[in-house]
Parts: sequence; C-alpha cells; structure tokens
Amino acid sequence: MTTDTTESANKALVLEAFDTLFNQRDYAAAERFWSPGYIQHSAHIEPGRDGLFNLIKALPSTLRHEPGVIVADGDYVIIHGRFSGHGRPAAWIAADILRIEDGVLVEHWDVLQDEATEAESKSGLPMFGTRFPR
Repeated sequence: MTTDTTESANKALVLEAFDTLFNQRDYAAAERFWSPGYIQHSAHIEPGRDGLFNLIKALPSTLRHEPGVIVADGDYVIIHGRFSGHGRPAAWIAADILRIEDGVLVEHWDVLQDEATEAESKSGLPMFGTRFPR
C-alpha cells in the first residue's frame, strides 16, 4: 500500500470508528475499531478501551460527534470535531490525535475546549464549521 492509500484508509477508519461509537453507540461494533490494549492519554478519560466506552455509556444518549477537518500522516490521524449533546452548557471542540496499528486505533491524545459563541469570539469566526452555535 502506498502512503497516500494508507493515509486515506486511516482517515476512513477513524471516521467510521467515531460514528460507530459516538453517534450510533454500537459498543459491540466499536470493539473492532479500538484495540483491547488501547492507550489513553486524555486527562478526561479513564485508561484503555473500557475507559472510553464507559465514559460514552455514562453520557446522555443525545451525544453527537460531527467531524470536521481530518488529516493523516502515516499511522497518525488528527480529526477536528464537535461533541455536542453531552449535557454541558457548551459543545466541545476537539482535536483528537490517534495512532493506528494493524487497522485498529491503539493510542489517543486530545485537545478539548468549550465552543465559543459569537459574542465570546474575539476573532469573530466560529471555532468549528461556518456557523456559531445557537
């Protein structure tokens, strides 16, 4: 496989994995995307695949992930997205960094922040997409 093909496949894998877990909440299907030895670097999530899955199970069923820009460099994928419906006042804008090995997600880091409203944005531009949250 060429690097471009691998990177395209890795981006598709992450998009499908995130949709399966965060939007469909299909934990059995999601297990095929996350390694049993998944390494979690997030300060907000307990260790391993179980830590991630348990967090999602504890959040409201209204949780949604919207993907934005996604880039890949070899076995690493960064996806910029919005997590909404989690029960907090503001959606989270996230840059999730994932390492892929043998077709599964094996390691994760993230950068999270609350989404700013138009009144809060000093740049006057939305943090995600083309519109501010309502």
